[in-house]
Amino acid sequence: MKLLMNDFVELRTGLLNHLKFDKRRIVSRLLVLSGVIGIHLDLVSRLRPQLARNLSRKMPGAFGLTCVGVLFAGLMAFPAFDLNAQATSQPELLVEYREEIITLSKEARVISAFAMIEEDTDLSRNQLIELTEIPAPQFKEFARAQRFAELLQEAGLDSIWIDEVGNVLALRKGKTGDRLVALDAHLDTVFPEGTDVTVKVRGDTLFAPGIGDDTRGLAMLLSIVRALNTAHIETDADILFVGSVGEEGVGDLRGVKHIFREGGPGVDAWISIDGGAIGRISNQGLGSYRYRVTFIGPGGHSWGAFGLVNPHHALGTAIDLFVESADAFTSYGPKTSYNVGRIGGGTSVNSIPFSSWMEVDMRSVSPARLDSIETLLKQAVMQALDDQNALLRLGDSLTVDIEMIGKRPSGELPSDLPLVQRAMAASAFLGKRPGLTRGSTNSNIPISLGIPAVTIGRGGRGANAHALNEWWLEGDSYKATQFGLLLLVVESGLVEN
Repeated sequence: MKLLMNDFVELRTGLLNHLKFDKRRIVSRLLVLSGVIGIHLDLVSRLRPQLARNLSRKMPGAFGLTCVGVLFAGLMAFPAFDLNAQATSQPELLVEYREEIITLSKEARVISAFAMIEEDTDLSRNQLIELTEIPAPQFKEFARAQRFAELLQEAGLDSIWIDEVGNVLALRKGKTGDRLVALDAHLDTVFPEGTDVTVKVRGDTLFAPGIGDDTRGLAMLLSIVRALNTAHIETDADILFVGSVGEEGVGDLRGVKHIFREGGPGVDAWISIDGGAIGRISNQGLGSYRYRVTFIGPGGHSWGAFGLVNPHHALGTAIDLFVESADAFTSYGPKTSYNVGRIGGGTSVNSIPFSSWMEVDMRSVSPARLDSIETLLKQAVMQALDDQNALLRLGDSLTVDIEMIGKRPSGELPSDLPLVQRAMAASAFLGKRPGLTRGSTNSNIPISLGIPAVTIGRGGRGANAHALNEWWLEGDSYKATQFGLLLLVVESGLVEN
């Protein structure tokens, strides 16, 4: 009931914000509400495919005006609430954590580790290039994983293994080992097999798919290991260094999900390196649902079998209906997004396809709104199926398969949590104003479980992540590595000499 009330209030708010009454948008919003509430009146079902388009050309009939008027009046009369209120992105940094970081930074071993990280810049850059040029498509990360494991051994770790799903794990024992703190970067990239991942160097800038996201994180992790060992830093807690698989796309966080499975290693605190600027600290998980929708039909010759239902036509209708309702839904309320990222199917220009598919990504800061936009997708698909089957002249009807291929849980950790405060304090110490953000990263899993976790940035400058022209510029990126080391040590506990 709370979900329905929220959507009703959000729709009212959206309409109040658009008093230039675009009839198409208003009706779209009404259809959104009817979908969420589950109104299945015969009139609504009959009018749904054409109602929005008809209203953009002419006035509806008297009964249609009455329906719209009643719903609109109800929306206007419903009490208003502020649904866009967001938690502050720059909460208070508590003095005790600021002082903790300052004290730690004065330790001779930490000073030595910081200096080593600066000196390590050239080696770290070379390893970044080497790892980037080893392809690591989703589900095919093994070659990069093997090399990363070798580099961890060269950096001074000896307890290294690759687990059942392909994660590279390396354990650095602490003095007491009463806690386990993990430092993670992901091995996989979004780019398919066969992508040219050769790094091109132009001046001081590196160009290659995956150079920043997240190969830079792997290079940072290696540099941190070398700095810890060179400076003879011993921690109370055990440290688990992780090169994880399956962070991107349909990988669906499979690597980190395996680590946090029942019977897993029992991580007590989790730090991921997977972002940009040092000051951006993610303590909030952005939830997402991902679907593969496949329309299936008999298929045949475009002339000889004309009259068969067409999966491509159904897919096009489904996209049109979904975008129409999703656009209205996402134009108000807590931020929610949608994207048809991939489509495919068919055999030739003169063949009615046997199947047609699309992959859809939906995200929201609100779990309730994520469920709502999921409902809109499914309704659009089923309406498109009905519309196309209504055109059948011969042969069998279309069927559709709606498969969830990804589910990332949402969640949020309090800003006064020690790990979050320590990340903020370390960022401030390095001269970067800290801000808490929401992201879709490996940290989603521990955050959703209530386990302390943050995702921190890889530093330097870069752009065009997930694109073939991705680039990264070193700049003062060593500070991001120092930040990672400082946060890892303070969370793991420095053993006194």
